[in-house]
Amino acid sequence: MGSWKTRKPWRQKIEETPPARVVPIPTRWHKRYGPGTMVIPHPKDLEALIRKIPKGKLVTQSQLRAQLAQQYKVDIACPLTTGIFLRMVAEAAEEDREQGKKEITPYWRVVKDDGSLHPKYPGGVEQHARYLRNEGHEILPGKGKKPLKVHLTEDVRWEFSTL
Repeated sequence: MGSWKTRKPWRQKIEETPPARVVPIPTRWHKRYGPGTMVIPHPKDLEALIRKIPKGKLVTQSQLRAQLAQQYKVDIACPLTTGIFLRMVAEAAEEDREQGKKEITPYWRVVKDDGSLHPKYPGGVEQHARYLRNEGHEILPGKGKKPLKVHLTEDVRWEFSTL
């Protein structure tokens, strides 16, 4: 009997994601974000932004969300779905690599706001660190249970406003 492939490819999941939409910020989030509107982006929105980050430069998740909010002319980009879609983009990029594609989305150029590496990226923080080292970034050891961090200096930060 042959093997069954039960999970959908990540690229297919991206394609099947509903289009981006603007919604009111949920009332339970008003204390943190205030009332207003937020965008629930599409993974392709993230993918397009990440592809603009030059080699050797980094952005934080907050920078990514701020750029999405600016593009959609809203107060915030949903932090929950943006995080989920960032993982989808990363997984799809690795699938693209496995299929022999040379130009993949450089998801590893997006780090957490404090410079921490993403444990949910494909290959975990170890692979994330390897990709960043390959682009010349210094990786700082984690302390205790804290994850590895990239040395996030002003000269490696990249601003979307430089487009």
